[in-house]
Amino acid sequence: MTETRVALVTGGNRGIGLEIVRQLSRLGVIALLGARDVEKGHAAVALLASEGLEVPVLALDSNDPDSPARAAETIQSMFGRCDILVNNAAVLIDGPGGFDSSLFDLTTETMRQTFETNIIGPARVIQAIVPMMRKTGYGRIVNLSSGAGQLSAMGKGFPAYRMSKSALNALTKITANEMVDTNIKCNAVCPGWVKTDMGGANADRDVEIGAETPVWLATLPDNGPTGGFFRDKAPIAW
Repeated sequence: MTETRVALVTGGNRGIGLEIVRQLSRLGVIALLGARDVEKGHAAVALLASEGLEVPVLALDSNDPDSPARAAETIQSMFGRCDILVNNAAVLIDGPGGFDSSLFDLTTETMRQTFETNIIGPARVIQAIVPMMRKTGYGRIVNLSSGAGQLSAMGKGFPAYRMSKSALNALTKITANEMVDTNIKCNAVCPGWVKTDMGGANADRDVEIGAETPVWLATLPDNGPTGGFFRDKAPIAW
């Protein structure tokens, strides 16, 4: 990079989001840590400061219809630009039964909460941030999806989560196609099954590995891909 980029990572105070903030910061990016709970955000920033990384905290609750616009105004006033958006914030609240959870046990409230956070929230943030990208003629949008949302390999279990990630993939394609004549790229990524609060202790990937492909997509060159779905820096089927 020939200039300092500014990034926003939603749900950045823990798990993959925190690791994405860490890795972007190590690359010299100003990576704003978006957090619904600002106190938790500051605790995460204190951890990063102990590693020699200076990271700003940004209050952002994508479930609040007005919060993304307020966050965008703050970024504009502080930095005048936002070059990278990583939509990481998500929930996995299907139950009972985890991998065995059934569509026929799914409540309307669980489905509503899942879609509010996992698809409506990212759409709100994209709508708020992209105008800044248009002004500078540059943008990288990364949507943290999941293989659980692949229609080509759709299974059972976690029905609300699966449906929300399929919808997030659709949002990715729509956004990329609307930006096709610009240098604003939008891609989705499956980080794999990662050892986080969401993934659990039995997951087979460390968080450092899970964050590598999102960071790669966040820093793509101008000839990089758009409108794709990736795992381990390689395309996967929708």
